[in-house]
Amino acid sequence: GAASGDWMPKSWDYECDLLVIGYGGAGMWASLIGADECGQEVIVLEKAPERGGGNSSINNGEWTIVEESEKDRFAKYIKAFTHGKTPEPMIDAWVNECARNTEYADKYGMTYEVSEVALAGAIPEYYFLDDNAYEGSCKLSSVDGFGMLSFHELDAQREKLGVQVMFDCHDERLIQNPDTKEIVGAYTMIGSEEKAVKARKGVILTLGGFEFNEDLKNEYLKCYPFKFEGWQYNTGDGIKMAEDVGAKLWHMDMAISMYSMWTRDPENDFSILYFMPGFSYFNVNRLGKRYVNENSMGSPHNGWHAFTHFSDEICDYDHCPSWCVFDQTLFESGPMSTRQGDWFECGNFTTMLPDELRDWEGWSDDNQAEVDKGWIIKADTLEELAAKMKAIDKWMDADTLKATVDTWNQVCENGEDPEFHRSAATLNPLNNPPFYAYTVYPGSCSTLGGAMKNEHGQVLDVFAEQPIPRLYGAGSFGNIHSHTYGITGGNVAENMIWGRISARHAASLDAWDEKK
Repeated sequence: GAASGDWMPKSWDYECDLLVIGYGGAGMWASLIGADECGQEVIVLEKAPERGGGNSSINNGEWTIVEESEKDRFAKYIKAFTHGKTPEPMIDAWVNECARNTEYADKYGMTYEVSEVALAGAIPEYYFLDDNAYEGSCKLSSVDGFGMLSFHELDAQREKLGVQVMFDCHDERLIQNPDTKEIVGAYTMIGSEEKAVKARKGVILTLGGFEFNEDLKNEYLKCYPFKFEGWQYNTGDGIKMAEDVGAKLWHMDMAISMYSMWTRDPENDFSILYFMPGFSYFNVNRLGKRYVNENSMGSPHNGWHAFTHFSDEICDYDHCPSWCVFDQTLFESGPMSTRQGDWFECGNFTTMLPDELRDWEGWSDDNQAEVDKGWIIKADTLEELAAKMKAIDKWMDADTLKATVDTWNQVCENGEDPEFHRSAATLNPLNNPPFYAYTVYPGSCSTLGGAMKNEHGQVLDVFAEQPIPRLYGAGSFGNIHSHTYGITGGNVAENMIWGRISARHAASLDAWDEKK
């Protein structure tokens, strides 16, 4: 059948040089560079019904800056924290292209400032490796207006270039020549109609992660459930597309994430970053025991590591979920999460998102709406609270929880936390009923797994790690982070870097079919 060419669509509904699938940060950069710097005709397919933007448009917008003089030191840093799991040519390509981030930000009129420190402290994350060799080896952009501002600025540039973005595109299938293995285009559903799109030079997969695909998360992530607060259209569509044409997957167990509250509400199935407005609280595992200094559960990017502890006692992850337990004093101290207008104007409740794309209006001022919805459990006594917790997770042990509260109150009276070293100023007893609890899960930002690629952004096959001709990947779909996230601003930088590299390489190819 292949020889007769019947794998090829009988006709094409759309034609372009470069086809970009996914209009988040990586898709945006690939389309800008493809159209502007490389003079290609670009079409972008986006799953959302309007606007697009992906996680990049609802994150805090920071990206990595590497000075020319720091390139060698920063490349050594990436090699140190990825432990040889990311190929050196890729690291070198990453650093060389990263050194051009400010040049391109200026070229496309992005608003930013250069910052020496990250929100959470020193950068990069693991600067202390090799006897503290890497502190200050990179800097960070600070964007007042976050990813939303960058999205609007770059989207205006894309519009000026005349790059077409088509919305409501889903269930794509790559079209592969069975003899040469070249990718020549893709089928896409636009609404309920299937269309064929010819890509004369290449297809760039920029589909983001699989944050909202329960099966993929259950299969690949290190613990489960894992919940996210990001772009609801990130359901891992690129994974099947890549597998169908023989691509190798990598970094599938990787996420950039901290810890968050999950609603456990099927109507609102996402995580919410929580910020405690006081100190009369602590966290316990599924059995009711404290296990961590609640004020330092890991970095904002890697706090999820705390949940990967496996207990043979219950044959499961005993920190996933954890519980945050608190009393009326804390409940009355203020809202327990970001409100609209707060600095963390990010996630699926960002006020500037169109109503159709926003999942949620934000946390109530007095926490009462969250109790009414059942997101927070309330009980007059600790015994009643433990019974309600046990109804959600059978491993909760009421006697253990009660003993933990007693121990905690004694710790607070003594003014020191000998086991977990929480600072004395934060040791407030739980002694003001009613009592409350909610579930804490790993979650927040994004998964990072996807198709394996090389230093040109070419997607590699599963057999010999050779490029699948004319297929590229960029962004959180197959990020370079191998087993932990170590580059502050690295996710947005990943979009910029591989969006540019992939578009340039694809544009340099000869077309498989000439422009009509």
